[in-house]
Amino acid sequence: MKLHFRTLGEGQPFVIMHGLFGTSDNWQTLGKRFSETHKVYLVDMRNHGRTEHSHEFNYQLMADDILEFVKQENLQNPIIMGHSMGGKAAMNFALQNPEMLERLIVVDIAPKAYPVHHDQIIEGLKSVDLANLKSRNDADEQLKAYIDEPDVRMFLMKNLYRKEDNSFAWRVNLKAVDENIEKMGSEITSDSPFLKPTLFIRGGRSKYIKPQDEFDSICHLFPNVEIETIEEAGHWVHAEAPDKFYDIVMNFLKLVK
Repeated sequence: MKLHFRTLGEGQPFVIMHGLFGTSDNWQTLGKRFSETHKVYLVDMRNHGRTEHSHEFNYQLMADDILEFVKQENLQNPIIMGHSMGGKAAMNFALQNPEMLERLIVVDIAPKAYPVHHDQIIEGLKSVDLANLKSRNDADEQLKAYIDEPDVRMFLMKNLYRKEDNSFAWRVNLKAVDENIEKMGSEITSDSPFLKPTLFIRGGRSKYIKPQDEFDSICHLFPNVEIETIEEAGHWVHAEAPDKFYDIVMNFLKLVK
């Protein structure tokens, strides 16, 4: 599948992939900063953003999509970074195609299996009456019945857009996500580890990477790994602590001494 993307800057390719329910817009601010030293590719993953929809949705297909994208753009020695779902897709791609990238960066996700925990979000999005929606505020009010946190609702509402006939729709393929949500929690495995430099960044307030994960699944598959923690951040590490996140990434890339 051809992925929709935007580019910023010039230099070594730096591909950034968002998480579940996200879009490339989530990385616009940090993408601009990274574009001062790299050519940044902000990608919309399968069934998200402006990339086309498909009823098929799993990490093998996403790894294949990334491979097609790297070949399509003729990217030489790219840095591949992914957050959450995008991180698992990036891990899968790197393990299967180690010769196609120089470095891997994974943001707040481990290769282990996770239980399904997005039920409330999916039910909330499905509950929004798009056919009779008058404004974004109306959608926010309807989501409140399912999602208390204003920042989470704001994040999800970035998927809401007006079609040419002025009606509302979701950019995320909600049907495909709902039908395949268990696959989004599946474990990433490989018979061979990825030996190139790898960085994992975790939020200290996030529950996605716990200490035992660092020594088990992560180090087993990515032995040449650095694991950094931003203590004050949760799962959306890059949005909650952008300056620290930027410094950690740039240090990993050896551009900050």
